[in-house]
Amino acid sequence: MTGPMAHSRARSNPADGKAPVRRAAIIVSWVFVLVGLLGFVPGITTNYGDLGFAGHQSEAKLLGVFQVSVLHNLVHLLYGVVGLALARTVAGARTYLIGGGAIYLVLWLYGLVVDHDSGANFIPLNMADNWLHLFLGVGMIALGLLTTRRTARR
Repeated sequence: MTGPMAHSRARSNPADGKAPVRRAAIIVSWVFVLVGLLGFVPGITTNYGDLGFAGHQSEAKLLGVFQVSVLHNLVHLLYGVVGLALARTVAGARTYLIGGGAIYLVLWLYGLVVDHDSGANFIPLNMADNWLHLFLGVGMIALGLLTTRRTARR
């Protein structure tokens, strides 16, 4: 199809012209921004009145499952904004996904060894967060590698 309809359809997709790794990084980044914002919404974050700035004392839980704090939410927002900035280039998007995934794997390991009731649990983390961090780490690294497989071979 070469008529105006084909052209207008192609324009309606905001991902057109973007490398797959850039699209993946943009999607992941917007998810982090959304999660960071939702952490500040009462109702979506249960026990919102108990939302602490940092530390394991914060009893607020995103979706009633993931322990969050003001610092935790701000880190998610920052992670998303950095991802959006890095997603402007293929190399930046790949770095964000693979490097960010590696950071999440380190955070997962940290969550496994830290006493969840100690002051060292400053993020705060619970078991649901730990499993999510493992999934995010593996998923982000996989996206970074799989979406650049062709370009890495060339």
